[in-house]
Amino acid sequence: MEKEAQQSGTNIEYSLLMGLMGVSVSKHLLDEHFTLLWANDFYYDLIGYPKEEYERLFQNRPDIYFKEHKEAWNILGQKVYDAIANNTNGYEAIMKMPVKDGSKWVKLTATFTDQLQNGVPISYTVMIDITDITEQRELQRKLELQSKQLKEALDSAEKANQAKSDFLARMSHDIRTPMNAIIGMTAIAKAHINEQERVLDCMEKIDGSSKLLLSLINEVLDMSKIESGRLILSEDDFNIGELLQDLVIMMQPEIKNKQQTLDIHVKDLKHEYVTGDTQRIKQVLMNILSNAVKYTPEKGQITIDINEKEPKDGTGNYEFVFKDSGRGMKPDFLDKIFLPFERADDNEIRNIQGTGLGMAISHKIIKMMGGDIKVESEYSKGSCFTINMPLHYQEFVPIEKIGTDGLEILVVDDDETACQSTCNCLQEIGINSDYVCSGSEAINKVQLRHQERNDYFAVIIDLKMPDMNGLEATRQIRKIIGTDIPIIILSAYDIEEYEAEAKAAKANGFITKPLYKSKLLKVLQRFLHEGSRSEPVRQFKLSDADYSGKRILLVEDNELNREIAVEIIGSTGVSIDTAVNGLDAVNIVSRSPEGFYQMILMDIQMPVMDGYEATRQIRSLKRSDISGMPIIAMTANAFSEDVTNALKAGMNYHLAKPIDISALMSVLGKYLQ
Repeated sequence: MEKEAQQSGTNIEYSLLMGLMGVSVSKHLLDEHFTLLWANDFYYDLIGYPKEEYERLFQNRPDIYFKEHKEAWNILGQKVYDAIANNTNGYEAIMKMPVKDGSKWVKLTATFTDQLQNGVPISYTVMIDITDITEQRELQRKLELQSKQLKEALDSAEKANQAKSDFLARMSHDIRTPMNAIIGMTAIAKAHINEQERVLDCMEKIDGSSKLLLSLINEVLDMSKIESGRLILSEDDFNIGELLQDLVIMMQPEIKNKQQTLDIHVKDLKHEYVTGDTQRIKQVLMNILSNAVKYTPEKGQITIDINEKEPKDGTGNYEFVFKDSGRGMKPDFLDKIFLPFERADDNEIRNIQGTGLGMAISHKIIKMMGGDIKVESEYSKGSCFTINMPLHYQEFVPIEKIGTDGLEILVVDDDETACQSTCNCLQEIGINSDYVCSGSEAINKVQLRHQERNDYFAVIIDLKMPDMNGLEATRQIRKIIGTDIPIIILSAYDIEEYEAEAKAAKANGFITKPLYKSKLLKVLQRFLHEGSRSEPVRQFKLSDADYSGKRILLVEDNELNREIAVEIIGSTGVSIDTAVNGLDAVNIVSRSPEGFYQMILMDIQMPVMDGYEATRQIRSLKRSDISGMPIIAMTANAFSEDVTNALKAGMNYHLAKPIDISALMSVLGKYLQ
């Protein structure tokens, strides 16, 4: 029986497979040559071939048709074999069925009946119910896709909520840090109110911390502006060296607390006075430096290299390289470092606070400036951030040279790169120099020159050196030359704790790193004239400008803000009248003689009448002096649309609060000179 069944196996195999090609409820009969003897209309409708075309193309041979569709053929064949082997009367299958214009998903339910001859099946009849489920499958696919997308969106929302929670927790810490410095330094200043130097030092630190606090608040606002495409860069005049010094002053307490070493090398900085968005640039550099300090362990090393490279198309090209010996980053995090809210998944740094926004904002700002930022990092060894940014040179810069009649300065620093950098700066301002890398060498050099009756004009000596520190070297040098030659202590650290010891050693003054031309110039000018060997008490002036004879109208509803503005602006000698709201300003201007005011400083949000409406009404006055009168917005409304609205209302310029004194003085100079 089995042998006879095997002999007829081929006929049975093809008969079954071809029978499966019926549609709906159909019968399929094939002869021993595998020719389709009959199929109902449902079969032809489903596969898309009219009966006549099917017969012409495939000679009524489904096996020929299926040879081009082996996948379906194999599925059907396996189902048939399984049914026969299990001695079942049928099977069910869901499969992709080939049709004329592609394929369709179908569900088959097959029932076998057979004809026996001598107990051996000689033919099969297959009753098949086939359902076209293509649309159902497509709907199911879409539902599965939507379900997947919904799950991903839910996961994303949960991660976003968690990120926001973490962000708020970090922001709370980061905001409290500069607030603590402001409150603490204010208390110290009050306690030493009669010590001008100490109060000035506190004021500088309060100023730096205030700006840091403002930058933190701005990070949140900036991220919103970046995401909505509303971030706009401004153009301000600033000094690169002074900007770097501000960064060091702000980070110095934390660097000192962690006993870290910060080395700053200023290389070939020939153009210090540049134009760019001061606050944004400071924000970027501050973010990189603060990260280096945060993620570098105690007694670690941080290095900043600043290099002015060859200009491109007449624009200055500046490179800032930040290296640290910190934790470094794993390769998988490097790809995400410039994404918002991202922080490295590292148990060692979980207790370190941060917003998770700084790098994303920094990356965007640098790209908007036309520069680039790159990062290299090796886990557990440290990181290196390289920033290249184009900055325009200022058209008018202060004179940066002084004459010393061939006199020479000795530079003493254990860091030879720092020595060379300082000597380059001195050469740029017209001063000859020599350098040595230790205190003992300095003593020998000074003694030799003294014996030759050719003393140095001054000595600049680093505070902390390995063989002999700067203060001990100063004491030894004083034994040789007395007090006639200025000795200036150079330090990367806060000078306060060494001040008394330095005075006892007969040092004449301090200068802090980083060194740059304009800073050296200011310090050395104190010692150029006879009788000026001792460093004078520092005096802070709000402005050197003199606008005596000019008059402005200040429109400000807040009494404290009025007091601050009057004090700052009044330092220029300008006369100031005040108005407490927009309507008050309109009335004052309309009653004043033509040409009485040379400028109006206008707040925006005020009771009775806001600054926009006040400006419009002032501009509408029928007077010859109105069209040319500068009206400057001075407001806490600091978004780009606020700048646009101010200009649309008829204002000439926009200053954001808190007021940057240098920016305010620049505006006064532009319109009052």
